[in-house]
Amino acid sequence: MNHQPASDLGHLPEWDLSDLYPSPDSPELEDDLTAAAEAAIAFGRAYAGKLAALSGRDFGRAIAEYESISETIYRAMSYAQLLYSADVSDPERGRFYQGMQERVTEISTHTLFFTLEINRLDDDLLTGLLAAPEAARYASWIRDIRMFRPHQLSDELEKMLHERHVVGAAAWNRLFDETMARLRFPVNGEILTSAEALNLLSDIDSAKRKAAAKSLGAVLGDNAPLFALITNTLVKEKEIDDKWRHYLRPQSYRNLSNQVEDHVVDALVAAVQDCFAPLSHRYYALKARWFGVDQLDYWDRNAPLPDDDDRRYSWDQARDTVLGAYAAFSPEMAEIGRRFFDNRWIDAPVRPGKSPGAFAHPTVPAAHPYLLVNYLGKTRDVMTLAHELGHGVHQVLAGGQGALMADTPLTLAETASVFGEMLTFRAMLERETTPARRRIMLASKVEDMINTLVRQVAFYQFESLVHEGRRQGELSPEAIGALWMQVQRDSLGPALRFHDEYRHFWTYIPHFVHSPFYVYAYAFGDCLVNSLYSVHAKGGVPDFPAKYLDMLRAGGTLRHRELLAPFGLDAGNPDFWRRGLEVVIGFIDELESM
Repeated sequence: MNHQPASDLGHLPEWDLSDLYPSPDSPELEDDLTAAAEAAIAFGRAYAGKLAALSGRDFGRAIAEYESISETIYRAMSYAQLLYSADVSDPERGRFYQGMQERVTEISTHTLFFTLEINRLDDDLLTGLLAAPEAARYASWIRDIRMFRPHQLSDELEKMLHERHVVGAAAWNRLFDETMARLRFPVNGEILTSAEALNLLSDIDSAKRKAAAKSLGAVLGDNAPLFALITNTLVKEKEIDDKWRHYLRPQSYRNLSNQVEDHVVDALVAAVQDCFAPLSHRYYALKARWFGVDQLDYWDRNAPLPDDDDRRYSWDQARDTVLGAYAAFSPEMAEIGRRFFDNRWIDAPVRPGKSPGAFAHPTVPAAHPYLLVNYLGKTRDVMTLAHELGHGVHQVLAGGQGALMADTPLTLAETASVFGEMLTFRAMLERETTPARRRIMLASKVEDMINTLVRQVAFYQFESLVHEGRRQGELSPEAIGALWMQVQRDSLGPALRFHDEYRHFWTYIPHFVHSPFYVYAYAFGDCLVNSLYSVHAKGGVPDFPAKYLDMLRAGGTLRHRELLAPFGLDAGNPDFWRRGLEVVIGFIDELESM
């Protein structure tokens, strides 16, 4: 792979959302919303209060109608969300997004009764209904809905909470997004977005890393009171919701929606915490020695190694690297991945106002997923592309399950993405012949895995402490910052030096706002993939690629035990997590021996 100047990344694609709708004011969008509203009203008149009297065939047809209405409004909402993500700072897009949320909420209010009424059906009656093929197709969807039966409120309360969402959590989410998009960070005479400033924390120039870190800390600190208000409000709202719904602890809803038992998550968190010393503490001490110091400043945590040549990859090189790695594992996987590049399903450039970070949005099975990345040409950006493309391939394969059953629990949704990353990393590592470059690549991978395992579990612990503390009263920005510093020191270890401004760095993490307790899903996925990849590498499972793609095709229809059984793995076994962590420990062993 040739060295690539940072200023010459080639043509970076921007997505084409016209596959969803031509424009925000297009007749096609208005027609879909009007048709969905009419269908939802008719659906309510036809079925509300009548499910118990339906035949199995008619019950199945009712679910199919519900799925059709849902797909229409999912498509409209996906378009609004993607348009908004491309420029969160544009007030017109913000108004359009809010308007779409309100309209979709109004439409779905007419169908809200359906899942509530399904949960009130007697078990024996439902078993009889599911004997009909038309209904049996949706058995896994009904299974997942009925998990929430003990936490369901009255129809009136559910309807009120549903309608209020757009001026509750959704409004606070929007305030967070628009605030982050508007923030600017002065660094060495330049005015940068958060994505650009955070990117400098892995720059080869230590002075730039420090300047970016100090600017991030200062600007985030100036805005910490607002972010604390957002956090306190959302955490309190969740506490009230959890109390009414009788969830035992703040994490319980997330675990239930992830279809993973509390004790499995507890085992994961405990296993990672037990490995803080042999993982992050040990690695950062090793990195400090490479830098010739006793302690690294926090802005050097993701610094390139001293002999790193700051290699850049053009967009074409990144594409060919990722697709080549995918193809070596499964030509079918690479063929699906190529569609994203050939059809403008990816938005790659860094732009003012663009949503920071990266994501894959599944939209709806009748269309296709879209990827958002902020591509700057670094090795980590290639890995991010591989990660999000893994999500995209998964979403395409799962689309055959239909709009209601294509979605995968967050814990398993990270499997394909992390597996895609691992394939790409292994392919890139195999091509490197010089020991210095191999060490650089291996260290970069270890850092990414520590960020995924240790840092995300620390995020989970931080969230847990915030939710626990909020129950005693509103938390000040200083109190939240103190909890942040506590878990960062515990998890990352004594080889890192944390300066005072670092206490504000919790403010920019969107998962705390948008998806409470999402973060452990990354560690779940990373450990799972480490175990899965070790099975693949040992060659003990015949037709591994075919079985792997079948796992992705299952979408949300199977649980983790059923999905992992063909590979001889069980996430319920405490040894499972240690097995995944040993992969990272082995990488650090290799680095120490170099």
